[in-house]
Amino acid sequence: MTFPFEGWIGLASLLLCLSHTVMSMVLTNNTRLESILDKYWDKDEEWWRARSRGKRAITEGDMHLILDLHNKLRGQVHPPASNMEYMVWDYELERSAEHWAHTCRWEHGPSHMLTQIGQNLGAHWGRDRPPTFHVQAWYDEVRYYSYPYAQECNPHCPFRCSGPVCTHYTQLVWATSNRIGCAINVCYNMNVWGMIWAKAVYLVCNYSPPGNWWGHAPYKYGSPCSQCPASYAGGCRDNLCYKDGGVDRRPAPELEETNYIEPDPEPDPVRERDPEPRAQSPDPSRHDNPHRNQVVSTEQMSQQVECDTKLRDQCKGTTCNSNTMCSLGLHAGVIDNDGGWLDVSRLGRKPHFTKSYKNGIQSIGYNRSANSFKVEKVPVKAVTCDTTVALYCPFKKPVRHCPRLYCPRNCLHLSQVRVIGTKYYSDKSSICRAGVHAGVIQNESGGYLDVMPMDRRRLYKGTHQNGISSETLLNPTTGKAFRVFAVI
Repeated sequence: MTFPFEGWIGLASLLLCLSHTVMSMVLTNNTRLESILDKYWDKDEEWWRARSRGKRAITEGDMHLILDLHNKLRGQVHPPASNMEYMVWDYELERSAEHWAHTCRWEHGPSHMLTQIGQNLGAHWGRDRPPTFHVQAWYDEVRYYSYPYAQECNPHCPFRCSGPVCTHYTQLVWATSNRIGCAINVCYNMNVWGMIWAKAVYLVCNYSPPGNWWGHAPYKYGSPCSQCPASYAGGCRDNLCYKDGGVDRRPAPELEETNYIEPDPEPDPVRERDPEPRAQSPDPSRHDNPHRNQVVSTEQMSQQVECDTKLRDQCKGTTCNSNTMCSLGLHAGVIDNDGGWLDVSRLGRKPHFTKSYKNGIQSIGYNRSANSFKVEKVPVKAVTCDTTVALYCPFKKPVRHCPRLYCPRNCLHLSQVRVIGTKYYSDKSSICRAGVHAGVIQNESGGYLDVMPMDRRRLYKGTHQNGISSETLLNPTTGKAFRVFAVI
């Protein structure tokens, strides 16, 4: 899929837009969060009145930046719009955006509001970005749009993407969507299309009245303000239909029209696999002391370092670099001032190093040959309880570790999912259940773990630990092995 930003690793920003179509009569939403905003419709709810005055879902400065950029971009569309309306901020839309931003779900919602609003979403991690970065990226999708109808833009993204996206752009310049309300929230451990972002900045913008109908032009072509609604009394400002004093900011009335998007495609059928002989399972005695089988492992592949730790402090037997790893992580935009995870890779000697200023840090130049390294964001992938190393991250030479994984809660009782071995597990084992068995994650919470694929072993010994009975397997003829490590 094509994203309107630079660099997956360097910036890692994503955009999500609600697209409406009159061709489908099925509302798409997988969250089923029908009740999340029930209290929103009660104008006298206690939680809102109890909030301290001035506490907002977005700062006053960010609100004006977002609103001003929307109006600037709406006024410069090409070909010119004859009915583009001036956009104003709506505090009710801001409140609904705040509700959704605090769910930290990378999907549109809540479902019962999607017929009444339009919605654009954006998220990024790494170095700080103003919210206008996402707004500009939404507009920049114009490169994929040919007025009045999209030619190459896929309206179903991101549900099933096979080409460029332009539905953020069409929502932003939908002529009759004249109200906007946005919220910003910092989400920890946010699942973004299967990748876990440890600290994501999440922007939700809601629009009203709704529009963005697939197959319809977002505005009418013609001289600016020549086809404005009568309510504007002929007012025009910066190529936008404008009423003196602005448009009042009361909640937009409910409309009879409803907006629908096509449903998610049916999931791909599970590919049948050849049956495998079952390994022997131990039968733990009912008289075993349950506390004896509780195992907690804190063995890690990663390590925590201080701000002034240099790469040479962490490597032995060779001359290493003198740069501090954390400062370079900040300089590269891989982490922010709150810290975070980073990968360090040795690159060998370089003849010289160029100074630069990035993200508030000035690096220095060095005109002599020295060892070098690079820092990168640690990739994190969300997996299911039945994911195996054999399918996800098979053993290869030279030996490498898998991307960091994030396991869901409650994998303990999935008895049909195998765990083979102790400490060293067969790669036909469930990664997450092996993590619970090894004590590197807790069943009730799930969480992060690191996986190291290994060559196969002659014996996998079964044990009963942490509520899971693993299997014994002697002299396997196929498959490899792996170990799991804690992330603390």
